[in-house]
Amino acid sequence: MEVIFSMLAVMFGLLSGPSNGDAPTLLDALGPIPGMAQQEQPGQETPPNPDIFVKTDPQPDAPVVKGIYVTSHSAGGERLEQLLELIDTTALNSMVIDIKDDHGYITYPSTNEEMLQLGETRRFIADIEALLERLKQHEVYPIARIVVFKDSVLAAKHPELSFVQSDGAVWENGRKESFVNPYRQEVWDYNIAIAKEAARLGFKEIQFDYVRFPEGFENRADALTFDRTDESRVQIVADFVKYAREQLEPLGIRVSVDIFGYAASVPAAEGIGQDFVKLSKHVDVISPMVYPSHYSTGWFNQDVPDKAPYETIKGSMLDTHKKLEPLGHYKPVIRPWIQDFTASWLGKGQYIPYGKAEVEAQIRALKDTGIDEYLLWNAGNRYTPEVVYD
Repeated sequence: MEVIFSMLAVMFGLLSGPSNGDAPTLLDALGPIPGMAQQEQPGQETPPNPDIFVKTDPQPDAPVVKGIYVTSHSAGGERLEQLLELIDTTALNSMVIDIKDDHGYITYPSTNEEMLQLGETRRFIADIEALLERLKQHEVYPIARIVVFKDSVLAAKHPELSFVQSDGAVWENGRKESFVNPYRQEVWDYNIAIAKEAARLGFKEIQFDYVRFPEGFENRADALTFDRTDESRVQIVADFVKYAREQLEPLGIRVSVDIFGYAASVPAAEGIGQDFVKLSKHVDVISPMVYPSHYSTGWFNQDVPDKAPYETIKGSMLDTHKKLEPLGHYKPVIRPWIQDFTASWLGKGQYIPYGKAEVEAQIRALKDTGIDEYLLWNAGNRYTPEVVYD
């Protein structure tokens, strides 16, 4: 999840910061939203309209989520004890646990034949049922993270479900990672099968990550062989999310999606197929990744956004509210990912060490913009001590 934002910034012309011009609203591209309530006139009584859509929460008793990211290695290893102690002694109450990881491995020894036809399992979490029971004992709200279209395992096993180069090899990015094709129904159903099993095991929410095409895909698509339809990349990704929620709804489980934080501040990212509004319409929770380190000079009037955690988070949340306001009844819970790591790779003068003050500044910015829920990201699961999470 900790992508190098500068690469994406070059793609979308963002290195100099956000434009001050009037950007077209993404709602224009959506067209009328069926079932949206019409504004009542003062003094006018409007009879109930059964056709008006109201998004209902499949987890109405869920807590106000304040969570941490937990790798499968941590969840299945000794570090779990430390993380449970953190939950027990603070206002934190949730864990986002890798169930299908960034490589594409299913992280526990599933025997589900439907899944194993395409995927591969690893025993990072040797006893998933015991883990869920342990979380229940500690009153941890469990969220299953499923990395969807970045999947080197599936791409290697089934190149026809991926993107193939002219030499017949599966395409890889600069980090030797492969993606699978969002246009393939088999890919959809495989990931949803994993989500359904996670729900039956006891996870309360499915968080889909990497719900997109590879970075810069628009610059290489014509050189790759892959199945596609006439639908745009933006539409096919939104179609997957809508389909996933429909499939999971009968199980009484929430669906959430991770998305680049800057997507709330710019028009749709056509290249990677992410439209903030289209995706938000079809989920219960949207989790923009608003790490200050991932914004470049000029964003939110900051010379170095990483050095201004409060101002950067506040600016990103104001843009998020503005972007999602037109959704009305379709607006999901906003639960951002915030930064609990030091971005030293940015280079001298472009970052500061992140600790208690910086994490609390981000939380304060969320609260000041009406956001009560959040998730903390640290790839190594080493979270800053003594932070006040209230």
